[in-house]
Amino acid sequence: MRFLDEITLQDDFVRLEPLGHQHAEDLARAAATIRNAWYTSIPAPEDVPAEIDRRLGMRDTGTMNPFAVRRISTGEVVGTTTYCNIDQPNRRVEIGYTWLGTAAHGTEVNPAMKRLMLAHAFDTCDAIAVSLMTHFHNRQSRAAIERLGARLDGILRNHRIMPDGSLRDTAAYSILPHEWPAVRNGLDARLV
Repeated sequence: MRFLDEITLQDDFVRLEPLGHQHAEDLARAAATIRNAWYTSIPAPEDVPAEIDRRLGMRDTGTMNPFAVRRISTGEVVGTTTYCNIDQPNRRVEIGYTWLGTAAHGTEVNPAMKRLMLAHAFDTCDAIAVSLMTHFHNRQSRAAIERLGARLDGILRNHRIMPDGSLRDTAAYSILPHEWPAVRNGLDARLV
């Protein structure tokens, strides 16, 4: 399989569905719950349809495979995530452009979602590396990535220009195939 193949991934906690406009209402509701996230790009509720269009456009160019994140216990779509920066010939992919509404923060949603995506990347797509990147100042995201067992590769200084014109330093992490069994065991233990 390829990272770009349209798939649905599901366990007892979440279902990752191919992103579409049918998810816009739930995503707008989830986006409205997020405050003071200057270090990341989360659409305003009214901008969700345009963000869906942007992600679908990136899918069509082969650089992103976007998902809506549905929480099984409530049936609601609580956020989005993607396979991005897809480098299929080198079997490398990034998990990113992830955001979750505040009701899903600190719950089973993020570890379950990462468990599904990492398993698909390593076990089905034979990835040689999975990257996760975040703003240097996004302490919550960095802590979540580190809890996964991902290793810090370094800080990419002045890596991106943010919508407000500020420069973003990016904390770059990765997981390699020989690390995946320990990462998987850690995620499984969190989801018991």
